[in-house]
Amino acid sequence: MKKNKSINNSRREFLKNSSLAAAGFFIVPRHVLGRGFVAPSDKLIVAGIGAGGKGESDLRNFYESGKAEVAFLCDVDDRQIGNSVKRFPNAKRYKDFREMLSKEAKHIDAVSVSTPDHTHAVAAMAAMQLNKHVYVQKPLTHDIYEARMLTQAAHRYKVVTQMGNQGASGDGVRQLQDWFAAGIIGDVKTVYCFTDRPIWPQGIARPTTSSPIPSELDFDLWLGTAPKKEYFDGLLPFNWRGWWDYGTGALGDMACHIMAPAFAVLNLGYPVSAECSVASQYVTNWHKAYNPECGPIASHITLTFKGMNGKPDVELHWMDGGIQPTRPPELGPNEVFGDGGNGTYFIGTKGSMMCGTYGMDPQLLPTSRTKTTIVPQTVARVPRGDDGHYAAWVEAAIAGYGSDKAKNLSSNFDIAGPLTESVLMGNLAIRSTYIQKKNEKGDIEYPGQHIKLVWDGPNMKITNFDDANQFVKRVYRDGWSLGV
Repeated sequence: MKKNKSINNSRREFLKNSSLAAAGFFIVPRHVLGRGFVAPSDKLIVAGIGAGGKGESDLRNFYESGKAEVAFLCDVDDRQIGNSVKRFPNAKRYKDFREMLSKEAKHIDAVSVSTPDHTHAVAAMAAMQLNKHVYVQKPLTHDIYEARMLTQAAHRYKVVTQMGNQGASGDGVRQLQDWFAAGIIGDVKTVYCFTDRPIWPQGIARPTTSSPIPSELDFDLWLGTAPKKEYFDGLLPFNWRGWWDYGTGALGDMACHIMAPAFAVLNLGYPVSAECSVASQYVTNWHKAYNPECGPIASHITLTFKGMNGKPDVELHWMDGGIQPTRPPELGPNEVFGDGGNGTYFIGTKGSMMCGTYGMDPQLLPTSRTKTTIVPQTVARVPRGDDGHYAAWVEAAIAGYGSDKAKNLSSNFDIAGPLTESVLMGNLAIRSTYIQKKNEKGDIEYPGQHIKLVWDGPNMKITNFDDANQFVKRVYRDGWSLGV
């Protein structure tokens, strides 16, 4: 009786205080009713941390699944939240996700995190520790350690997880998997992944003068885990991506989309080594100079993976800033490579294949083979493909941790975690090239430019250049913690 009384009190409190109550129709969180009960609406009650920009479209997609209700909106910038407020006028608003989770935990089933990269891990972990299912935008985290911790936490707290690289649920990736499983292109030893990003400023020095903080923005909350530095015009809402304090550059923006097909097709694990070259940010007195606070204008990274299940080792090449590999010899001179600006290109022992961003438009090469090659379907398709990426998570969260729907999500953290770690290994390689030391003459040298980083994936450690390990795990600003 005490348990039922507690449940009834929780229901009454929610119905009394929630702004979702309207015209005699109430939505009650599923978990409030207790084990064995079903909410009258049978909908997932979602809180959005980050409700503007990509967060806005994420929340819209959850709602349009027909099985989710967006009940809470949290954003540090009132300028960005307007469209979500219009779409969900009854949703209760917060600026600090910690306050929202503290006050509303018993009214929330699941949380969507769509903030700048440096806040992903702390927001997601805070929700997971309250046993809330989480959907986190790509990249899953800002650094490698955070990705590993979230992957482990998903099982510790028994929550349903998904990363926001929607192409992972698309038919294109699955078609590539089917071709590879059928042996059409043989074994793959080399993959090229390329993008035209960054499309925001990189390779520049941080402004030396600050700007007034907009009245609608709580900048200290926005900084979160990042070092305390002055606000400058242009940092928000988009250009934070180029600054290492907050973003993860071209890799963080696009590699979870463009490298995902390679991970799905080749069953890649942790890389065993990484090396890279970067375009110099600017030239002073005819010498290259590097800005350690900002990503480069272009880079070429090589990640090496041990072959799985008897397959050969794989070299995965990442190219950004518009750099692309040599066009495949089987591709016609006027045919589009990837989707023009972005793509994934597999070179096999019996042939090759490619796709665009999100795994879209998969093609065997020469492209004339695409329509004439019929193989068995080895991977079940996700209803509505990449558009169903959101609905699949909603349905899995309703079904619960351990359900078949949860296990079969295209980018649950068991998949998204190792993928994100590999993506961020590329950034570790980039940032290692910036490490400065002085030689015996007192001249600055960049020792990280000249070595191949050897990676111990299980222990998250570079074994041959210890200075690089500073980028495995960030030091948070005082007052912030991952809580592990």
